[in-house]
Amino acid sequence: MEPLTPAPPAHDHTAIPIYKLYGYGNVWTTADPLYCETIAAQEKLHNWHVTAHKHMDLFQILCLESGSVTVVLDGQARTLTTHADPGGQAAAGHPPLTSGPHGHLIAVPRQVVHEFIFQPGASGYILTLTYALLQPLCERHELSLSGATRPAILTLDAQDAQVIALFHALDDEYRSLPTPQRGPLLEALLGIILVWIQRRHQPADAAAGDIQASVRHLDKYMQLIESHYAGQHQVAWYARRIGVTPAHLNSIAQALAGKTALQLIHERLVLEARRELIYTTRPISTIADTLGFADPGYFTRFFKRLAGQAPKDFRRNRKAPQPPGQTTGS
Repeated sequence: MEPLTPAPPAHDHTAIPIYKLYGYGNVWTTADPLYCETIAAQEKLHNWHVTAHKHMDLFQILCLESGSVTVVLDGQARTLTTHADPGGQAAAGHPPLTSGPHGHLIAVPRQVVHEFIFQPGASGYILTLTYALLQPLCERHELSLSGATRPAILTLDAQDAQVIALFHALDDEYRSLPTPQRGPLLEALLGIILVWIQRRHQPADAAAGDIQASVRHLDKYMQLIESHYAGQHQVAWYARRIGVTPAHLNSIAQALAGKTALQLIHERLVLEARRELIYTTRPISTIADTLGFADPGYFTRFFKRLAGQAPKDFRRNRKAPQPPGQTTGS
């Protein structure tokens, strides 16, 4: 593989950098539709700190095999630790951990603002794939991950050792010399990983029966919401474009996502509002207009009802997060 060349990111109206690959600008420069890197490489490249950024059309999977990481996803920080520190070394001032999670997977859909702060010595992988690769794999395996808009944090237990083994195998094959079988094998390993994520993230009752058509409809619905959430369309507008009735679309959403079809629209609006309030300084009235609210007062009431506090209070209380003891930059 040819080495990548560092390049500056793109930006939109927010202060958040937009990368194709973190640290390498906004142009996809690798020949493969996926990119696999180790967490250990972050020490040399970024001093263990992948600062806040987003991707417009990439899906990422972080596999934490050992050690600790603080993940910040759309302004929400969470520290994840495995059952033992790498090499048996505990963090300074803390005893070794002898029980607990055996690893974590974090699935990060496109446009989610994310930041990773690794404890030195952490190990695992960061897998980045294009939606041009993700979408046909999801269709082939009847998965709804390509339509996801929220990140997922999944815990690996002792019986999930095979998932870690899949990442090892994928990384080995990714770094091997090109052969006619390399691409299909990478897709096969990736497909198994995606199936595992879907099974762990999907409600149990949704796995029963033939849900292929329902999964496709939900995936299409989430893609349409992603493209049109600021249009303030009703569920019926989306249902017509999918080719189902509003009632049937609502039933699919409740069965597969555990929420009504309207809740999914509203959640996407609130998610974008949260991002704007955290990562921009734009006036609340401008944010309301951008999201399709003609009346800023109605937007304030809408946001308060779903987020639990008024937009100005949310912005004041939720500045762009920085975990204790960490410095910004990489």
